[in-house]
Amino acid sequence: MAFSRAFNVAMVVVVLVVSLVGLQLASQGVEATGHIPPHGTMNFLVEEGRELSLFTPPALILNYHGGPLLSASTGIPLYLIWYGRFSVKEQLAVVEFLSSISPTKKQAQGQLGTPTVSTWWKTLTLYKDKLKKGVSPIVTVAGQYHYTTPLPYGKQLTTAEIENIVTNSLEQHFPKASSDAVFLVLTAYDIAVDGFCEASCGSHAFVTTKSKANVPYVWVGNPVTQCPGQCAWPYAAPLYGPPDFTPLVSPNGVGADGLVINIAIVLAGTVTNPFDTGYYQGVASEPSEAATACPGIFGPDAYPGYPGQLETNPSSKASFNAYGIHGSLFLLPALWSPGSQTCQAL
Repeated sequence: MAFSRAFNVAMVVVVLVVSLVGLQLASQGVEATGHIPPHGTMNFLVEEGRELSLFTPPALILNYHGGPLLSASTGIPLYLIWYGRFSVKEQLAVVEFLSSISPTKKQAQGQLGTPTVSTWWKTLTLYKDKLKKGVSPIVTVAGQYHYTTPLPYGKQLTTAEIENIVTNSLEQHFPKASSDAVFLVLTAYDIAVDGFCEASCGSHAFVTTKSKANVPYVWVGNPVTQCPGQCAWPYAAPLYGPPDFTPLVSPNGVGADGLVINIAIVLAGTVTNPFDTGYYQGVASEPSEAATACPGIFGPDAYPGYPGQLETNPSSKASFNAYGIHGSLFLLPALWSPGSQTCQAL
């Protein structure tokens, strides 16, 4: 049985509700003094009688639960499964992001600056298993398969059908895939998936093969038409929140960057907690993982409702925080670092 760990879209709502609380305090003449709290904390002003004081939440610690990580020395092969229609720009952005994690020397020559996508991934390699082996620094796109018309499961998918897509692809299209592989299922803009937008933007789980091997997989939906405010923030205005919020300019298009952001979030959880026995805080069925533990943080000085200080492309005005191969630009989430035990943004 596969246990899915979903990236909850409620994160965006929480971030924005907190922002509104701050705005309400400001409108009542309440002034908050001091500096912005460190990444990984959400210090809210709490009224105690007539005094306002800072509430300090419990320390953010992702405990290790003794299980394996994706730490093969040969690397992590990714198999992309495209379900439905995707634009060329969306496909290119996803492949370039994944290829930028551990680029070849030739590919790396096309990177225009720092920090890079591989810099972001290095934080994940700090996660160690009981043998002191870290998450593999090597990630490769090992294969791709496109499900097009007629779609075998139609345009409304259940979680069980996502699992079937993975199993069928493993048996029929990628029979030589190694046990270290991760399958990445991407559903198109017009594909409805149980819980998509309402409960999650993506999830990860695992299937058990006929040979009794557990193979992890990721599912992420394209939010561009169904829920950009929930699953493509900050490149789209949130469904709830300040009416004057101005979305950031997207470097690759809202659909493409929504896919990349959520792939990054769920993939980070997959490699550090592939079988529900790795690193997480909370209960196994609804854990906070490497990226979901740091909601809404993309750059330095982030606070609820503000993604943080980001780079801006001078010609396109697009906001980003990481350089990829072939001059590509991406926005990647903060990750909880086992070293500092805090959320770290690029």
